[in-house]
Amino acid sequence: MGIERINSRIADIQSRMIALQTQQAGRNVQAQQSKSASGAESGTFASALESAVAQTSTAGKSYTLNSKGIPTELAAYGNGKIPANALERVGTTRHKLWAPAAESLNRMINDAKREGVTIGITDSYRPYEEQVDLARRKGLYSQGGLAAKPGTSEHGWGMATDLDLNSKAQTWMRANAEKYGFSENVPREPWHWEFKPPSA
Repeated sequence: MGIERINSRIADIQSRMIALQTQQAGRNVQAQQSKSASGAESGTFASALESAVAQTSTAGKSYTLNSKGIPTELAAYGNGKIPANALERVGTTRHKLWAPAAESLNRMINDAKREGVTIGITDSYRPYEEQVDLARRKGLYSQGGLAAKPGTSEHGWGMATDLDLNSKAQTWMRANAEKYGFSENVPREPWHWEFKPPSA
């Protein structure tokens, strides 16, 4: 019991540190973008590249993954039991993901939009209770249904999203999603995309 509390406290502290690092990285990017917008190089490839590097340079330094590919700060909580302060909102939607996944998804949606492609979102982090309900309603994937066994869902780690994609958006995703850390990894679910960050 004492070790669980200590692990939970450590995970909470790590989550807060990630949130602070994320906020600082966002401020750095905003400052860089403001500087670029007011300078002579505004709109050039060099300034766009500099901005992109600033956005991604801290991504691999904010977390570590365990042997199962799960962020260590989330593993202490358990699948479907992630606290709200360890998750981040996707755009202006009600959907939330693990912070690095949300940031990457937001970048991807914005980049696609600039190319005339609309990517919607229909599902994101899924608490354990919702996983149980979904399995009851849609059946387990292993038995021909559409739900993972409760407590094993990628949604339960805040590392998977279900997207609303027309054929143009699906084609764009298949060509570009890997650059943002997302992969289409469930054969019968072309809407399901998992975030797999590189190890820090």
